Amino acid sequence: MTTTTTTDLYSDDPQWVDVTPIPQYDGINPVAPILYTDEYKDATDYFRGVLKSGEKSERVLELTERVIRMNPAHYTAWQYRYQTILALGTPLDEEITLMNDIAMDHLKTYQVWHHRRLILTQTKQAAQELAFLVKVLGLDNKNYHTWAYRQWILSHFSDDDLWRHELEFVDSMLRDDIRNNSAWHHRFFVLFEAGVRAGDEDREALARQEILYSKERISLAPNNASAWNYLRGVLDRSGTEYSSLAGFVEPYAGLPGPTASDADTIDTENPAPQPGARLPSVAALEFMADVYEKQGGERLADARKLWTSLAREHDTIRQKYWEYRSTAAGKL
Repeated sequence: MTTTTTTDLYSDDPQWVDVTPIPQYDGINPVAPILYTDEYKDATDYFRGVLKSGEKSERVLELTERVIRMNPAHYTAWQYRYQTILALGTPLDEEITLMNDIAMDHLKTYQVWHHRRLILTQTKQAAQELAFLVKVLGLDNKNYHTWAYRQWILSHFSDDDLWRHELEFVDSMLRDDIRNNSAWHHRFFVLFEAGVRAGDEDREALARQEILYSKERISLAPNNASAWNYLRGVLDRSGTEYSSLAGFVEPYAGLPGPTASDADTIDTENPAPQPGARLPSVAALEFMADVYEKQGGERLADARKLWTSLAREHDTIRQKYWEYRSTAAGKL
């Protein structure tokens, strides 16, 4: 497939003389007309022309590529390109090669990934696509569209071979950036949302494993909200009481509990905060307040004390929320 590099106008190209361009209609007196470049206006005028005639040809592929490179969010150009590819029987590996280049330049454009999805449903080369996504995530490791596309591939093809190394992959992402909330979400997706593919692991054993995994990562970065949210997700999914982790969380909230200096009492399943950690952790304070609130009775006073400390000192940006929590506690 030949890619376009020319900046000449189609209106000056004798090969396009048979196409009647259709200008964009902005109304009689547009309030805020968009000032398109001459090149974009020319290309889209001719695109509307071929759209009306229904032409599907190699030159239409060249035209849609030019429109897309100037405006990668032009969903009509993407859709018509896909229809043209199918009509012409264009080699899909060539299309993927071209789309690799465009994807690298427009990672945050939804239409780029939707087009790849359509092509992949035809090629079914899922393993090759996962390898490409490793490169993409190397450029932007938190790109929502890329992670969502990866999860679609895993779910759509439902191939055990695709899942086999997924946990290893997400582990490497978290080693590179422990605060990568997208990688944390993907870990939960792999283990809980989509189910473990490599055999029927004991669900309780899996929960214990992931609780310990979360604790270890929290000990490295106590103020990493992603690890705390993951821990809550595991507890909720497994039906584990938050209060069962009070002994682990208390030191992170600045409450009485084991410290790194208590060498004789260190619990390997409850790693203490690292020396020099910035404490108390907002997430730990919230966690313990939730524990006290659920226990009710006299512990509500302890919960309110923690919410007050969050509102006035540790998380003032959410002051109104913490004040609401304190006022609403025990009334619902």
